[in-house]
Amino acid sequence: MAQSVPPGDITTQPGTKIVFNAPYDDKHTYHIKIINAGGRRIGWAIKTTNMKRLGVDPPCGVLDPKEAVLMAVSCDSFQFGQEDTNNDRITIEWTNTPDGAAKQFRREWFQGDGMVRRKNLPIEYNP
Repeated sequence: MAQSVPPGDITTQPGTKIVFNAPYDDKHTYHIKIINAGGRRIGWAIKTTNMKRLGVDPPCGVLDPKEAVLMAVSCDSFQFGQEDTNNDRITIEWTNTPDGAAKQFRREWFQGDGMVRRKNLPIEYNP
């Protein structure tokens, strides 16, 4: 039954983008809060456009309704201006968990025919 109902909304703090500030000779870590604003348990997973430069911890999880998680996005040191950063972003994907499923993340929830929602957070680099 859970698969026929579209997943509810999530809220992120920050809401629209992530900003990293120079200098980039050291690793930066930024925290993002993900809140399940819907009425059902969801499974969520993070993707990044640049696996070499951007890391996320934890990369996935399960949230009950109104529950929140704090996750870290890290940016490894790099040569600013010498690497293409234009399309860097993280994407949060989430889907309803099946009824009766344990509160443990499973990748296959995203591979069935249930609806998966996405939210993109572009990454801005201040020189």
